[in-house]
Amino acid sequence: MSSSLPTITVVAGLIRQADHWLVCQRRRDAAFALKWEFPGGKVKPGEALQDSLRRELHEELGIDTDIGPERYRTRHHYPEQYTVELIFFDVMVFRGAPQNHVFEQIRWVPLSVLPTLDFLEGDAELIAFLGTAQEPQPSHE
Repeated sequence: MSSSLPTITVVAGLIRQADHWLVCQRRRDAAFALKWEFPGGKVKPGEALQDSLRRELHEELGIDTDIGPERYRTRHHYPEQYTVELIFFDVMVFRGAPQNHVFEQIRWVPLSVLPTLDFLEGDAELIAFLGTAQEPQPSHE
């Protein structure tokens, strides 16, 4: 029963440059190997959501960021494992060129390509939402 599963809070950044989105592929030796995701990670106890995302993006991609508003929130149950509360934030400004520190690969892709990638199940609802949402205009310094 899913209600007895532990819940993990995960934050992720929606990073855009012009009409392309930054997506990351999990390493082949990681859980959910070679699945695509938006960059981010687990929130540490006592850590504010935006601070957690800022830390994760610096660790994973080597960029400094200004975290914008929360864009989307959902819960996904991974049967017999855990429930993930996924909180996606717009990253309105980032400084530096994203570098791959922990992934199999990173890519900039147009919105139309997102549904064709093998994303984590928890991201599917967000990808459908992005196809219908009005987009804020991020910037890169």
